[in-house]
Order: sequence, then C-alpha cells, then structure tokens
Amino acid sequence: MTTTLALLAVVLLARSCVCGDEYHRHTNNWAVIVDTSRFWSNYRHVANALSLYHSVKRLGIPDSQIILMLADQMPCNARNCFPGQVFNSRTQKINLYGENVEVDYRGLEVSVANFITVLTGRHEPGTPASKKLDTDENSNIFLYMSGHGGDGFLKFQDFEEISSQDLADSIQEMHVKKRYNEIFFMVDTCQAGSLSNALESPKVVTIGSSQTGENSYAHHSDSELGLSVIDRFTFSTLDYLQRMKVGSSIRNGTLRDLFNFYDPKMLFSTPAYRTDILGRPIDEVLITDFLGSILDVHLHFDEEAYPVEATPILSSDTTATDNVFDSSAVLDFPVQHSKESAPADGRKFGFSGKFLVVAAMAMIGAVFVSTKPI
Repeated sequence: MTTTLALLAVVLLARSCVCGDEYHRHTNNWAVIVDTSRFWSNYRHVANALSLYHSVKRLGIPDSQIILMLADQMPCNARNCFPGQVFNSRTQKINLYGENVEVDYRGLEVSVANFITVLTGRHEPGTPASKKLDTDENSNIFLYMSGHGGDGFLKFQDFEEISSQDLADSIQEMHVKKRYNEIFFMVDTCQAGSLSNALESPKVVTIGSSQTGENSYAHHSDSELGLSVIDRFTFSTLDYLQRMKVGSSIRNGTLRDLFNFYDPKMLFSTPAYRTDILGRPIDEVLITDFLGSILDVHLHFDEEAYPVEATPILSSDTTATDNVFDSSAVLDFPVQHSKESAPADGRKFGFSGKFLVVAAMAMIGAVFVSTKPI
C-alpha cells in the first residue's frame, strides 16, 4: 500500500509540472466596428465608428484584422460642406475619412444579415478575405456598434432591427464554432444595456452607453456642418484611449479603470455593463487585451534541429499607425535572445528544471520501492 502511494505521488507531481507549462493566453486581436445609421442627421454615428477605428489602429490592430461597416456615405453627402471628409470636433483638425481608411462594408451592404454572417463566418463562396472575420479559439474580439436603439434592439438602416436575442444567438454560434477566446462588446445607443440581457455565452464582457429606460446623448455640434459630430459615450471612450501612451500610468489600464472613467453626469446616462459571464475579474483584464496588438514569441532550443549558431535578433515589428494620431504610442516589443544567452525556464544540460525535479522524484520513488521488504 505504501509503495502504491509513493508511486502515485510521483505521477501526480510529474503531471502538475507538465500542466504548468500549458499556455492559455490569446494570440491575436480583431475588431468589428459598425455604424448602423443612414441619413445626414446621423452624421455623428459615422464619426463615432471612424473614431474607434482610428483608435484601435493606433493601438496596434492592423486593417487586415478590422472589419469596418459604415451604413451611409457621409463624406459624399451633398450636404457635407467638407466633401470627402468627416470630423468629430469643432476644430476640424483631424479628417477621420483620410487616405488610410479601409471600409469593408458600406451603404446597403450594412445589414442585419451581413453583420450576423460576419460574426458567424457563414459567407458565400468567393467572398473576399477583407470581408471575413478570420478568427479562431485564440482570438480576442472588440465589437463596437453605434446607432439608434431601444429596449432590446438596435436599428439598421432605419428599416430593420437586430434584437438582443439575435446577438446572443450569433455569439453562441461563435462559441460553438470556437471563433473567439474572449469578446469585449461595446455599444453606443439609447437603452444600450438591454442589448446584452440575453447573452449566456462564456468569456464575454459588455458595456453600453445607457441603462434600459435611458437615452444616450450627443456631445457637441459643429456650426458649419449644422449638426452633432460625436456622442458623449464615444467621446469619453476616446478621451480615455488617447491617454494610453508609452510611459504613462494609464498605459496598462484595465477594463475596471475604463468603466470607472465614465462619468454619468457628463454622459447624461448611466453606463451598463455585464461581467458575470467573462470568467475572470475585470480588474485583471487589460484594455490592450482587446484593443492592442499582440506579439508573443516562444523560443525553441534544439541543437540538432537548429545547428547554425544563432545571433541576437531585435524584433522589428513596427505596426503602422494612422498619421493623424500621436505616433508616440508605439507598443514595446520584447527582445529575442540567442542560444548563448541564459536558456529559458532554467534549462541545464538541455533539460528544463521541472524535468530534473520529476526525474529526481522518480529515482527516489524507485529506490523506495526497491528497498521495501517483500
């Protein structure tokens, strides 16, 4: 009996050491940014979407991993006194519709059916890669929507609606198909919090600009354009994200920090969020887990497979940023070391420290068994 317990202890120790090497972090970030409103009076909804689009690009997500859907052609609208341009401020310093914008769905292409297709991946054969959300179980997704809504629905193109149950079903299908690791769902519309009520899929966190029964409001208007150019909730979100620069204390901000940043007195509404189905505290979730670039390198040491002497390599990944934003917010990347450097995980003589511990325990167990009188 004692011999059996000793061997069992050795096996359990070995298993715990091996399991400790498993890697659970996501490997890529994607963004789906949607403006659902048409007509000139909804200019601010296009500006909302474009503002978030530039923010996630500045933080490191490339265009190849962003799906941008704009329901109306505000830059080309006959009422636009600044043809080909969209602004979110009175100063008109930043053209949100510059040459570095890639719109994947525009005009009538922005529909409930196409939006659900993007999420679930049920595209027709021949669909361009730029219109697909090519994610997997290692992908974190930032989903942003702006438009007009009500209790449990969001309007598309002013003639159709997507319900909270439609959203819940789509995300559940994504979960079944292993199309995401975690999702951060943000929506700026009236009664935005109601859109997440039906969600039951795991590893999803949501925030809306207003609670059920509350409206969401515009922030400021432009006298030349003659209408509002951004909503209060999106304006506050941009205010926070623009502070995220290398060297600043906010650079490693969490979702808790972002949620606490919203001021109901400024918004004229109360942000509503759900964290119960995420599976981990939002105090531990970095904003860059969803809105930043991902670069994680696993080094493999094998003398036989890689006989050529390695040299130190400095990562040269410099994700392009939009030139209208502060280019100082470039993410720090780790340095890869050569085999002459100290091996990873405390390796000695080609073996990891954990392997040596397991081997030692196995030898002790073998000696114990061999010396046990029969």
